[in-house]
Amino acid sequence: MREPETPRQLPLDLGHSPGFSRDHLVVSEANAQAAALIDRWPEWPAPVVLLAGPSGSGKSHLAAIWREHSGALQLRANDISAHLGEIGAAPVLIDDADQGRLDQDGLFHLINTVRGAGSTLLLTARSFPSAWGVTLADLASRLKAAATVEIEEPDDLLLAGVITKLFADRQVEVEPHVVQFLVRRIERSLSTAIRVVERLDRAALEQQVRITRSLAAETVNALDAGQSELDL
Repeated sequence: MREPETPRQLPLDLGHSPGFSRDHLVVSEANAQAAALIDRWPEWPAPVVLLAGPSGSGKSHLAAIWREHSGALQLRANDISAHLGEIGAAPVLIDDADQGRLDQDGLFHLINTVRGAGSTLLLTARSFPSAWGVTLADLASRLKAAATVEIEEPDDLLLAGVITKLFADRQVEVEPHVVQFLVRRIERSLSTAIRVVERLDRAALEQQVRITRSLAAETVNALDAGQSELDL
């Protein structure tokens, strides 16, 4: 007689989300200079600061920390001009300044407004301004005067710390050797780490098992296979 299959537990979506406070920030050599600059505000070397780094390097996390601390007004890179009258002397944040169309006139006037008010502007981008395709000469000149800090891809220490913290946020205990396996195996990206931890937590709940190296390998392989299909 065939034995009934053990029912799979359907995990509830409890709305787990990575913390973006200063206490949640893991600092290593890869992002130490940027973190130190954020902590120094408002004692910045220039009124305009740019954090540049690859996707998944933690720029938005640092920007969110600064926005909370400074009370900055956040604007979209393609819609700056319409909000210039709202700024006053408030600090301003523009995240992903090089993604999509850039309101060049608006950014030029924003920089002038910030400088005139003695305030600060934080920009984040994947590339340096020289690669943004800026055609407005006066804006290009203003951007050259910005203080630029490069954030490198996450190193082993940063990636391991982030993975450990993401599991802790979910109240999940994972052995260090599993974390180290993930560090060696996944793409060097904080966004990938978030996705892998979420999938692992879900798989462990569905199967009602602990997170082991075997489950980690199975989950990462499944994610890799899914990405390969998308690339075809």
